Amino acid sequence: MGILEGKTAVVTGASRGIGYAVSKALAAEGAHVIAVARTVGGLEELDDEIKAAGGSATLVPHDLKDLDGIDRMGAALYERWKKLDILVANAGILGRLTPLGHIEPKEWDEVFAVNVTANWRLIRSFDPLLRASDAGRAVFITSGAATNCRAYWGTYSVTKAALDALAKTYAAETGTTNIKVNLVNPGPLRTALRAKAWPGEDAAKLAHPSDFAPTLIDLVRPETDTSGALYAFEDGALKLKP
Repeated sequence: MGILEGKTAVVTGASRGIGYAVSKALAAEGAHVIAVARTVGGLEELDDEIKAAGGSATLVPHDLKDLDGIDRMGAALYERWKKLDILVANAGILGRLTPLGHIEPKEWDEVFAVNVTANWRLIRSFDPLLRASDAGRAVFITSGAATNCRAYWGTYSVTKAALDALAKTYAAETGTTNIKVNLVNPGPLRTALRAKAWPGEDAAKLAHPSDFAPTLIDLVRPETDTSGALYAFEDGALKLKP
């Protein structure tokens, strides 16, 4: 029996990369994974792998830019499970790497919608469900770009900085509850987003999301007592950052 047996876990961006690997790791520890992503084919492959390993999942094909749909998702979760034990808010987009003055308003709004607003709506919709759990756990996937502000990375850096503030605010607001909220910077991993950002990089030299995913389990265990913290995946382990 896994350490998350009987737990329910929502993972966004679950059809590939980090979300895919984290979903498999959660299922391997006994959690029922509610896998959210736009790509139906990727979700079906994930479902096949989870079931083949003896786990269980519910697939939710959903574009997080459909913000009202997040509320409907929350209502459906309440109707079926009455609670949510784990939220891994992983979905994010890079946006175009270009000078701030060249960003189109539509591009700016889209990156904010996925990287920030959707995560606020997840908090808004899922907070009652996490409070209903005896050990609600929320992990938000951030990036070093939140503080290391490179030229041309404006939309991504600004949205990840906003995500950090959002998660830390939520942690402060739930300090007297059973909910623990933390941020994780996975660092450079072999993902599609990384390949888009660094097209000339040798991906073979990067860690795979499956190397990172098992380390996340420690932050969603009922025994986890830290909240409002930032962790970084370094040298094969999660390390608490100042």
